[in-house]
Formats: sequence, structure tokens, C-alpha cells
Amino acid sequence: MSREVECAEDGADERAEPGAQPHGIRLRLDVAYDGTDFHGWGRQPGLRTVQGVLEGALATVFGRHGDPPALTVAGRTDAGVHALGQVAHLDVSDAQLASLTRSRQGGGADSLARRLNGIAGLDTDVWVARSSIAPPGFDARFSAVWRRYEYRVADTKSPRNPLERRGTLWFPDELDADAMHDAAQALLGLHDWTSFCKAREGSTSIRTLQEFDWERDDRGVLVAHVKADAFCHSMVRALVGATITVGQGRLSVARLLAIRDEQERTSEFTVVPAKGLTLVEVGYPDDAELAARAVQTRARREV
Repeated sequence: MSREVECAEDGADERAEPGAQPHGIRLRLDVAYDGTDFHGWGRQPGLRTVQGVLEGALATVFGRHGDPPALTVAGRTDAGVHALGQVAHLDVSDAQLASLTRSRQGGGADSLARRLNGIAGLDTDVWVARSSIAPPGFDARFSAVWRRYEYRVADTKSPRNPLERRGTLWFPDELDADAMHDAAQALLGLHDWTSFCKAREGSTSIRTLQEFDWERDDRGVLVAHVKADAFCHSMVRALVGATITVGQGRLSVARLLAIRDEQERTSEFTVVPAKGLTLVEVGYPDDAELAARAVQTRARREV
């Protein structure tokens, strides 16, 4: 299996009906991880992945109470991509939920996070921040209305903090932050992003880029904020790479827009490494709209 990227099109079981809770109770997990030592989110035989680690811990928790549950995630992340606000769901039986309640450490759905973290250990690169009973109709992947990422770049004008090297790209040039911001703003809207996506058979590259901006933080590190309804394969890292090229003075905004509209892959910019990319947050509608959103999104993906 190839590496999976920051793509909300991947990661769900296509056979499951969105919002359905076939095994009784749906739980939501809010997860953070350092992606450096993972081969992405999705389970792969013989490789350490975030899904594999978490599902292994779930098998330990529920091993005496039927088949261990599988995880569906809001957006699969590539090897090296980090997350602070990843969201996943799992379906558990009444017996499995009751087994949490009978725990000597205190029970209920909210205790699952504590038990998973206990299995992982204190010095770990994956952390379940919260576990809870999901509202009716919730689907971590299909109910989502947007995903927000950040990408961090330390150019020659920025401090190089070795403690942050696993989550920041060190770039060997001084970049024009204003030019990068202007280029990012010019790209906003509903477009076909074929020029910025790796082709995947049967998937669409039409997306609404809702937010894209660049700023320097209080220490001078460049930070991109990118938000869309979903992202196709490699889209965020390609967008970042393209606007960095603008910041180097090697690509004009007009040419960048022309590349987008030509809908063909190009060598005029480089897709940046995964290490600077973090999934920050996933947005969902009000509880009453979750099921309808899941059905709507799934229908669009299938078309």
C-alpha cells in the first residue's frame, strides 16, 4: 500500500453507511500525534502506523468482549505529518461499553482515552485527548465540513530551534512573507486542483479552498494556515511549495493562477516535505445536521 497523505478522501470504510451505528454505540476519539516515526495514519502490514497502534490498544481494552473495533478517521495523514486535532470514531457493542463502566479506574466512554493512553505509556508520540459518546448521525469522515492545517517554515530570517525540527521545515533562503500571503489569498475559492494533487483513480480534485494565508509568528517563523472542505492527495504540501516559490521570487502570482487553471502537474514548484505539516482541527456541523451532512458528502464522493 502506498503512503497516504493529508487527504480527507481516504480513510473510511466505503462499505459502512455514514452515520450508521451497526454495533450499538458510536464513540468519538480526539487524537494528537507526532507523525515523524509513523508510516502515516492507515494500517499497513509490517509498518508502524497511527491507526495500527490505536487499534492494537483497542484490542487490548476490548479483547475479552468480542471483536476489537476498527477506526474511521476524519483525514488520513501521510508519513511524517502530525496532528493536534485529528478525529476518529469507532462502534462498540453494549458489552464493550459496559466493560469500560466496570473498570476499576472508573468507567464510561470518557475512560477509554485514559485506558488507551495508559497502554501507550507516558512517553508516547500518540495521545488520545478525549473519548466520548458521539451524537446520533456522527461520522468522523463524512460528517466533517472542513479541515484546517498549518505548515511551519523557518527560513534564514527565522530562528532555527532544534527542539522544533520535527515539526518545522528549515528552508535555506529568505522568503518574502507578504508575497506568499498575497499568492495564497489569490488562490481561494472553488476550483479544480488537479495541478496541485497527485492523481488517484476514481477521486475528484474539485475542492473549496476556504482559507489560505501566511504570517510570521512572534519568533519570526513562517506559518501557513490552510482550510478547505477537504483536500485531495498532496494538495496542502503542493500549495505550500508553490507559494514558497513565489516567496523566493521565482514564480509570479499570475503564473501561479495560470498553473491552477491549466489543471496539469508542473515542475515549476516543489511539493514540500511532510514534516512541517500539522492537522490542527476538523469542523463539524450542529448535531442535528450530522447525518444529513454524512449522506451528502458520501454521495458527492461516489459521483
